[in-house]
Amino acid sequence: MKSLRELYRIGFGPSSSHTMGPRTAAERFIHRYKNAKKIHVVLYGSLAATGKGHMTDRAIANALAPCEVHFDWRPQEFLKTHANALGLQAFSTEGKLLGESLFYSVGGGAIVEEGDKNPEAPEVYPNLGMTSVLEWCRRNGRHIWELVFEKEDVGLPIYLQEAWSTMRQAVQSGLGLQGALPGGLNLERKAYGFYQKSRRSDPVFRRSGLLYSYALAVSEENASLGKVVTAPTCGSAGVLPSVLTYLRDLLDLKDSDIVKALGTAGMVGNIVKTRATISGAAGGCQAEVGTACAMAAAAAVELMGGTPKQIEYAAEMGLEHHLGLTCDPVMGLVQIPCIERNAAAATRALDCADYALLTDGEHRISFDEVVETMRQTGEDLSSRYRETSTGGLARHTKASRNPQSTGS
Repeated sequence: MKSLRELYRIGFGPSSSHTMGPRTAAERFIHRYKNAKKIHVVLYGSLAATGKGHMTDRAIANALAPCEVHFDWRPQEFLKTHANALGLQAFSTEGKLLGESLFYSVGGGAIVEEGDKNPEAPEVYPNLGMTSVLEWCRRNGRHIWELVFEKEDVGLPIYLQEAWSTMRQAVQSGLGLQGALPGGLNLERKAYGFYQKSRRSDPVFRRSGLLYSYALAVSEENASLGKVVTAPTCGSAGVLPSVLTYLRDLLDLKDSDIVKALGTAGMVGNIVKTRATISGAAGGCQAEVGTACAMAAAAAVELMGGTPKQIEYAAEMGLEHHLGLTCDPVMGLVQIPCIERNAAAATRALDCADYALLTDGEHRISFDEVVETMRQTGEDLSSRYRETSTGGLARHTKASRNPQSTGS
């Protein structure tokens, strides 16, 4: 498994797999062919099907500027390696082919190049499952975050602090803005209103209201091309910051506590990323929001003093109860149903944490078994439900036919 730096990527929305990843691929490609004047880009599968809504072409063109860029959209053509594929060809002024490459955007902003036998990011961890992580904790009498800091370099806590600062800024920025989100749906920002109402609400409803408002704030920032942290993706970036922000205020936590919780959550996300997928195009929304919920539930138990076994139980519940969730964004935008799903998953994550803390951590189905189930479920899902906007809510709702819709 790779460093948590590869999981928690700091960048701009709206999509880690459709915006961040393709932009990175284009930047790498043009660095090799600095004399190119024209670039031909072929977008395959999910990248082509929802690329316009995710602004994939804009991200790539910006990275390749000032070259002349031509796009070839092939939404029906899925390559075997991954549903998110893009091919690039560089040409001289005279039209001579200078070189070509094929990239896969595999989720969370990460890219893999066809034929690359030496990926840039080194392996930091062995191919761990949660069972072996728990055994390490039991044998050494230590926490999950301590395993993370033992395996990573000494600069990781500093990086996680930067990620946390970015999350906090996304929450604050999102809470202060009103108006419609870009993209054509004219979806109204809700974070500001939710926050103001929740602060004046009965304590019984305040927890949900604050969690909703924080998750909405980050998700709306992401939809507006704002700066977020993939946790584990842009489309699910609102869940973990919401839970961390709520618990920071409730428990009067220090930044150092949050950094440890990010380490714990990161291990959960890394296991899913390595053993299954965090890409909506490969596994549906269960891979994105489901993983985010598991990460947030694990972080919450860590912050509330739970044991590694209780952390594993909370993470297992967070992912298990999102199994089968489809990825069907209306108009290909990371808005409906994505934004509301972040808010709902934030409350579910804290519910899972509370439930696990009331137990001794013993349960029948392991986190590793749920990860494998999610992987298989994702493979079994029709491509219509894996970020192509050709099925589900993206086809069969009023919002998909009426760009003036203001909610989901």
